[in-house]
Amino acid sequence: MTPPLITTIYTADPSAHVFNDRVYIYPSHDRETDIAFNDNGDQYDMADYHVFSTSSLEPPYTDLVDHGVVLRTDDVPWASKQLWAPDAACKDGKYYLYFPARDQQGIFRIGVAVGDAPEGPFKADPEPIPGSFSIDPASFVDPDTGDAYLYFGGLWGGQLQCYQSPAGPTTPKTTAPTSTPPEPAGAGAKALFPKYAQLDASMRKFTPEGAQDLIILAPETGEPLAADDHDRRFFEAAWMHKRGDTYYFSYSTGDTHYLVYATSKSPRGPFTYGGRILEPVLGWTTHHSIVEFRGRWWLFHHDCELSKGVNHLRCVKVRELFYDDEGRIFTKQD
Repeated sequence: MTPPLITTIYTADPSAHVFNDRVYIYPSHDRETDIAFNDNGDQYDMADYHVFSTSSLEPPYTDLVDHGVVLRTDDVPWASKQLWAPDAACKDGKYYLYFPARDQQGIFRIGVAVGDAPEGPFKADPEPIPGSFSIDPASFVDPDTGDAYLYFGGLWGGQLQCYQSPAGPTTPKTTAPTSTPPEPAGAGAKALFPKYAQLDASMRKFTPEGAQDLIILAPETGEPLAADDHDRRFFEAAWMHKRGDTYYFSYSTGDTHYLVYATSKSPRGPFTYGGRILEPVLGWTTHHSIVEFRGRWWLFHHDCELSKGVNHLRCVKVRELFYDDEGRIFTKQD
């Protein structure tokens, strides 16, 4: 079993990137709460972000540095609570921290904060990204074209099911949602897709096309995955990486607790389901990132080992990731 990478605080949802020949990890910061577990995720009551970095991904992780708190809820003018899973990007010498939070009406939006170094500190824009919604932003700057994208979305507490049309929420919300709207159901219902949007040159706004569906197809039919295909459909935790000429979109299946991936020759898709990356771990949620470092590929994820199974007190872990000759992903699992 791989040991926890970070043991000084509870961390989850690790987004990893290589900057200046170091791996920087941007996790969410779990904290203790007596809020009861529910499908809206109220028990995940995070209030700040730390940044970590290391030059070695082999235990015992003696080079790991905690750069401290780089952004708090109180630093974000539009946010009310729940700084959930973030991500970061670098372009033209600036570093961008993308993060979800509930606004003053209880609706999840995606914000951006900007810094001069990968470890921050970061200063949040006064408003969320126009046209943004839901959770789990994952940034991707195409190494070949330089185009930047944001992939995002999460069901249930992540509110993605509220946005089934370009018009926005299916019902107006002026207060925090008190229940989980239904997902599509019934024979023939298509799974809800994650979203993506291209970022403009500022890295702080979407291009005029706005958020689009990222379609994921079943390999055996070429048709979009079904809503009741819980082993393969998207639930949350978007991530994008590129290896060779193939784009890999990976994500969590939610209530079946798998990490899975799909592939495409375009960052816009459509993507075709490829297989599982990681089997269920201790705890309810599964969230990850994939990064190449010094010629090897690594999977960052979390479980609840440190808290002995408390679902909202998680710990980041890392293990090596491999590809076969056909480009299929696998890990040497415990």
